[in-house]
Amino acid sequence: MTAADAGTVRLAGLDVPRLGYGTMRLTGPRIFGPPADRGEAVRLLRRAVELGVRVIDTAWYYGPYVADEILADALHPYDGIVLVTKLGAARRDDASWYSALTPEELRSGCEQDLRLLRLDSIPVVHLRWMPGAAVPFEDALGAMVDLRDKGLIQNIGLSNIDEAQLDIGLRSTAVATVSNAFSVVDRRDEPLVDRCEREGIAYLPFFPLGASPVRAGDGVTGIDAVSDVAARLGVSPTQVALAWLLQRSPTMVPIPGTSSVAHLEDNVAAASLQLSATDLALLDAASAGDQ
Repeated sequence: MTAADAGTVRLAGLDVPRLGYGTMRLTGPRIFGPPADRGEAVRLLRRAVELGVRVIDTAWYYGPYVADEILADALHPYDGIVLVTKLGAARRDDASWYSALTPEELRSGCEQDLRLLRLDSIPVVHLRWMPGAAVPFEDALGAMVDLRDKGLIQNIGLSNIDEAQLDIGLRSTAVATVSNAFSVVDRRDEPLVDRCEREGIAYLPFFPLGASPVRAGDGVTGIDAVSDVAARLGVSPTQVALAWLLQRSPTMVPIPGTSSVAHLEDNVAAASLQLSATDLALLDAASAGDQ
């Protein structure tokens, strides 16, 4: 069992397995504060690397600070690992979120990541767009380009964007990655997935299992179809959902998060799961009714 069974994609100068990991679940409830068992979080990260995971997504505002600190304690100096962070949000003391997209806020967030991760430069950093932000998208992107030109980040990614914003990005700079919500039960981003494949841009879906757990009986046709395929193959619904993503596009890099080593291992097993044409047709037909 290895993430390498998913095949590879070129990212930040390395050929890395297309199944990654997201650190959001390493924090406390509401993505705030420390986890109940910090030692288990460190063990999980080291197990992920043992299983071939080489793309790890994080952010200074997970916790805040908590996910980055655990990641650094577990894996620094990150040999062969592509770290992917994101800027554009921040946290209040009551755990609420707010937009942090001014050039000053983006620079401050980048400096937080660098300090917490013990790095001089971050391989990939997403501009995480917040709809309704007071700052124009072009201004926030310009601040990211400035951070790259100063050597604080190496590659720019875009997150929570539409295709028009990708066009703006590509006119201004190279775009290494796009990270949007996408899953077998949420396919609204399919045109952008196809665009990224044509452009050779790695696509990192967040909520790769849907915004809520994949489970049957909720009356959502796509979720029921995932569960039906899983039962017939003798695997977990999560593995089916991840395998569908991996087969959807050769530039797809799912980054599922978990705080459980057992769930991590179950996720990585999806790298070697091949869904048949019949399986894919069933999932496609069912999920079309959920959109």
